[in-house]
Amino acid sequence: MARSPKVIADRPTTRRIGALRALWPFVRPYRLLLAGALAALLVTAGISLVLPVAVRRIVDGFDLGARLLDQYFVAALGIAALLAMGTALRYALVTRLGERVVADIRRAVFGRVIGLSPTFYERVMTGEIISRITTDTTLILSVIGSTVSLALRQMLVAAGGMAMLLLTSAKLTGLMLLIVPVVLVPIIGLGRRLRGLSRENQDWIAASAGSASESLLAAQTVQAFTAEDAMRAAFAEVTERSFASAARRIRVRAVMTAAVILLIFSGVIGVLWIGARDVRAGAMSVGELVQFVIYSIMVAGSVGALSEIWGELQRAAGATERLGELLATEDALADPPAPLPLPRPVRGQIDLADVTFRYPSRPDAAALDDVTLAIRPGETVALVGPSGAGKTTIVQMILRFWDPASGSVSIDGIDLWRMARADFRRAIALVPQDPVIFAATARENIRFGNPDATDAQVEAAARAANAHDFLAALPGGYDAPLGERGVMLSGGQRQRIAIARAMLRDAPILLLDEATSALDAQSERLVQDAIDALAQGRTTIIIAHRLATVKKAGRIIVMDGGRIVQQGTHDELVAEGGLYARLARLQFTDGAA
Repeated sequence: MARSPKVIADRPTTRRIGALRALWPFVRPYRLLLAGALAALLVTAGISLVLPVAVRRIVDGFDLGARLLDQYFVAALGIAALLAMGTALRYALVTRLGERVVADIRRAVFGRVIGLSPTFYERVMTGEIISRITTDTTLILSVIGSTVSLALRQMLVAAGGMAMLLLTSAKLTGLMLLIVPVVLVPIIGLGRRLRGLSRENQDWIAASAGSASESLLAAQTVQAFTAEDAMRAAFAEVTERSFASAARRIRVRAVMTAAVILLIFSGVIGVLWIGARDVRAGAMSVGELVQFVIYSIMVAGSVGALSEIWGELQRAAGATERLGELLATEDALADPPAPLPLPRPVRGQIDLADVTFRYPSRPDAAALDDVTLAIRPGETVALVGPSGAGKTTIVQMILRFWDPASGSVSIDGIDLWRMARADFRRAIALVPQDPVIFAATARENIRFGNPDATDAQVEAAARAANAHDFLAALPGGYDAPLGERGVMLSGGQRQRIAIARAMLRDAPILLLDEATSALDAQSERLVQDAIDALAQGRTTIIIAHRLATVKKAGRIIVMDGGRIVQQGTHDELVAEGGLYARLARLQFTDGAA
């Protein structure tokens, strides 16, 4: 099924080229580079305007002496050389400026979106964000590195050319000016249509990228369910819609370009016909007419080029607007203006007081319903219960991936919303149920938990997580690339690298979300021993479906339907009966599956 383009920010879109002003903060640090490019631009535009004068002198100087004629040719050659050098300098400066500005924009946009809370990613697909960072910034690169420079040059040439036309023949120039209102009509009328089509086209490109990203990241699942044809059809549909949108944009732009060029050159030809009659009547010299012809072609060409450049500027304005939307996106979980520091050393006291929370995508169902839980420093607490009971939501609350609708979550007596997220998250190590493995080496993946760790510390963490043997056996050992999303590894191996990463972080609070779910029995025992050692002296929260992994926990919290329904030790809960006892019977009796 084809998806409609996403709306990143619910605010009206601009219809003005003025949206390009948003690029100025990125250009401002490179004002000297910009000044140099503008100076080279002015020089080359001025030289271009001098060339027709040199041509007129040569044409009118054929009846002069050979020596003077040679001097005119030498002067014309010198002007051409200056034009070449000035153009090369302008290109080098403008292109460098464009690359530098676009690199800064990409860094700023990525830096913004990488820190946004999960609320943002519920509305926007990562593939669409990548399209913004790549496709839209490529458009902006084209504008800064080429289009704006060309536009300024064409405007200077058009303005200077008109001035020279007036000096050459005020009569013929007046006749040419009558064409201008006729030319402006298609530029203004079709330009508005082009703006909307340009934005629509870029939105469909982003939707296409999002669709492709989603399918490719789930390639194995797609193949397992033999859904390749359905995915191909869905991607083909959104791609065809993107093409259809592009075709409409191209059609409008082609019509606008053809109309402008036809009107301009029709007018120029008519004016030149009158000029030719003036030459025959002796009112103009041949050189003056040639000069007027050249300036006419320059002005007409500049105006025609500006109509095309206008379309590029429209597309870039839309791209700038979309990137601006990302940069201006308000984070639902912003840090406070004056955050309180988390006291050091961190004790690890965690408190949830009357916490109620609903996911934005499921507003009718409470993921947590009036949950109150106090976890003492150094205590190991296990969260168990059926799927959807709210266990993982508690972990996400402690990390402040979400804020509760009511109630509070605190570490060492300070509410999370009163601290900077990066501050208290440094005191937490996480092993998620779905471990993330980056397309880097094994060493770099483990060191992600502590970038300052030595190779010896990395290896020690891997040994503790029972990962050393299989890592050492890889071609290249710890320096072997693991492929995108750890495609080179099994599920259990990925899990052990995630555990090694958490061990290397050496944080006072440890969160384990089904950390041993992908391990075989032997590896599970080894990793469980490592986790038991790691948990000593640390506040540890373990989420588990397999009750065998949490029997030794100091306290077991049983959850169901977003509420805490039981708590106690394994023996106490079995004796008490209820949900935990039923789960235990299912898992520990001989007939358990």
